[in-house]
Amino acid sequence: MDRHTLYETLRAALAAALEEHGLTGSAVTIKARGLTPEEAIGHTQRTDYPILTGKEVMLMADFRGAKGQAFTDAPAQFEGALDQVLALDLEGDPHSRGLFIATLNAVMKYLGRADNTVHCKDGGPEFCARHMVEWVADHYGTPKIALVGFQPALIAALSRRFPVKVLDLNPDNIGKVKDGCPVLDGEADRQAVVDWADLVLCTGSTLCNGTIVDYLDLDKEVVFFGTTLAGAAPILGLKRACFADRSQKEA
Repeated sequence: MDRHTLYETLRAALAAALEEHGLTGSAVTIKARGLTPEEAIGHTQRTDYPILTGKEVMLMADFRGAKGQAFTDAPAQFEGALDQVLALDLEGDPHSRGLFIATLNAVMKYLGRADNTVHCKDGGPEFCARHMVEWVADHYGTPKIALVGFQPALIAALSRRFPVKVLDLNPDNIGKVKDGCPVLDGEADRQAVVDWADLVLCTGSTLCNGTIVDYLDLDKEVVFFGTTLAGAAPILGLKRACFADRSQKEA
């Protein structure tokens, strides 16, 4: 699947869901804005999350009280009709793309078609990392893992149990060794790392930058994680593991 087909599939699915539930039209509004790091993930034990180092922004959309978030490096501020969101340039404008994805998550949450649409906070990232380790072990045994996206809590937790190589696009991270795991170039080293791995754990924020298409048609198991892909996963039929809602309940 190429990027054009991907984003047009999501656009058509959102339009169809709105039409089905009588939610199209100018009277239906959506609000979206970028969150501060504290609003997004609270007070965490670690200080090396991308959102805390200024490399990513959490965009949040609110639709009738249902909230949807998206990690992006292209923040946006918006208040207007859902029809306007449906008309956004999803291929050419990364700001529009982040806004659309956050909106998709909020609407899908409102309709009961998506869960874990809001990122975990405070001790939540560590909670989710611990549960991801157990989830992977229960479902896949002891696989070699390609972790797509620099996620410090996941790297630390997974590396204690499995062989892990990390792929990232941020040049500040590439070439480092994090908790014994090499951080490799998400473009230049992608094929070699994917070939090495038994399991690919891929951040859902790849949906915002479009690189998700590199992981959609692989000949091995791919599991996406995080809140960004919440609304798109059921539309695209993608496997997703996220424990954000559970972490909030058990906090």
